[in-house]
Amino acid sequence: MRRLALLVVVSFVALQLYFLARIAVMAVVDPLSTTFQRSEAWRLALDGRPHAWHQQWSDYPALSAQLKRAVIAAEDSGFTEHSGVEWDALEKAWERNERADQNAERAAQRRDAKPGAKAGAPARAPKVVGGSTITQQLAKNLFLSSERNFLRKAQELVLSWELEAILGKRRILEIYLNEVEWGEGVFGATAAAQRYFGVGAAALGAQQAAQLAVMLPAPKRFEKRPGSAYVVGRAATIVARMGRVDVP
Repeated sequence: MRRLALLVVVSFVALQLYFLARIAVMAVVDPLSTTFQRSEAWRLALDGRPHAWHQQWSDYPALSAQLKRAVIAAEDSGFTEHSGVEWDALEKAWERNERADQNAERAAQRRDAKPGAKAGAPARAPKVVGGSTITQQLAKNLFLSSERNFLRKAQELVLSWELEAILGKRRILEIYLNEVEWGEGVFGATAAAQRYFGVGAAALGAQQAAQLAVMLPAPKRFEKRPGSAYVVGRAATIVARMGRVDVP
């Protein structure tokens, strides 16, 4: 039993050292891909669409200041102030998820109680609210799977602290904007700006940047109607917030 416990501890420490080494390299070398991107590339290849991939790195000064403000305003308004995790937001997200699980369970019980209902049928999975900061999103995309469980979330929090400690805000935002998904096979601000507006990442105006920021939570859904009334209306709200955002 002691050997097993020692093996678990050694494996954990080795994994953290591996992550630390990779993050340290990212301080000076742009990452070629993320775990999420590799899974998407594999899926596109299996679908016979390996060429449906668009990505081009843009250094921090070449990224629109409007886009930086819009993404922070939409995704993580306290980005420049927290240390990687917004604990209040995380606690609220946990409480919302708990309530959603309870509501789903009660709905399943009511359904099973109806005459003729098939007992034991799986309940509809509730929508999971993450409460993740930009740093947490980057940690997940860079290194982790999309699976949701306690251990994965704990590792995400550790990685977020490591990213903040080693890279700093400016580099974190630079990597995030270059690696985040903006549609199927569309990764990074340069590809997104070209895809949706026909301009470079530096030329994005406030409204355009805000529309891209609106798409981030569900890019594959919003790419079908990037100029929908919802996207445009939500973007106007983000534009109004952008002047109060601090950019690293």
